[in-house]
Amino acid sequence: MKAKNCLIFGGSGQIGGNLIRKLTKNNIKVTVVTRNIHQKGLKIKTQGNAGYIEVKESPIYDKNKIEKLVSEADYCINLIGILYESRKGNTFHNIHTLFPTLLAKLCRKYNLENFLHISALGINEASDSKYAVSKLEGEKNILNNFSKAIILRPSIVFSSSDNFSTLFMTLLNRLPFFPIYYSGKTKFTPIHCSDLTDIILHALLKKNNSQIIECVGPEVLTFREILEILLNLIEKKRFLIPMPLTLANFSAKFFQLFPRPLLTQDQLRLLKYDNIVSGKYKTNSDIGLPSKLFFKNEVKKYCHMWKEGGEFSTEKYNIKNLDINN
Repeated sequence: MKAKNCLIFGGSGQIGGNLIRKLTKNNIKVTVVTRNIHQKGLKIKTQGNAGYIEVKESPIYDKNKIEKLVSEADYCINLIGILYESRKGNTFHNIHTLFPTLLAKLCRKYNLENFLHISALGINEASDSKYAVSKLEGEKNILNNFSKAIILRPSIVFSSSDNFSTLFMTLLNRLPFFPIYYSGKTKFTPIHCSDLTDIILHALLKKNNSQIIECVGPEVLTFREILEILLNLIEKKRFLIPMPLTLANFSAKFFQLFPRPLLTQDQLRLLKYDNIVSGKYKTNSDIGLPSKLFFKNEVKKYCHMWKEGGEFSTEKYNIKNLDINN
């Protein structure tokens, strides 16, 4: 049986690497598009079975190259997303609205079997966030142009290679105090990268009646609870200080001047809204794939990198667990 070909945009991140391994194990050839093949190509090629991965270099704004790649695919997956805008054309509108719309039109033109797009949870109510508005516009355009498309809305995705738990553990390790916004009451449902890629694989290969699926982890945690879990895991004590909104806005305005801002004003606005299921769409549990990996249990497996002693601080090297007779 001839292997199907899956075209992936944004395949060099934490979700892409995990997903590529699962796709190739299921006899699916993968073509990953990257802007810099010299920087990302080698890493991508090691993510799956030899002979099943092809890496192509193309900017996402080159319509002719993108069209040729889509015309040769059976499936298309878009994992591309940004958390802040830059001056190089990487705006929310370009990345979250225009590019997914282009892919949807091309998928319809070449009658692909499926187009799967990764959006974000909790965007319906955040009408004052440019990030959320651009995501919603992108979703609307996708469904208008390709009726077979499936949109997944994950909550915060975490793993050992994320930019969430690892970033916060770094900051908590270095700072004597940590600011929390909106009293740390914003709710999240963190989902592990492995659980999410199981959902992506299922949605890609199985017939689904739902065009939008909300993907959440097995528990609801507030922002304060997440920070407290991380502090407990890295064995640090830090002051968690509620920051007044006026001061928070000022700091966000300052931070967003940096090339890789820790916080932007748009992100601050987004933090007002809970990142949990809306009740308006089916969830991963409804399609038979409830998340199984809990935040604390999984972060515990790699948090030693932020603890005193590093790897030697793990239970494996605990003096009580060592067999000193051998």
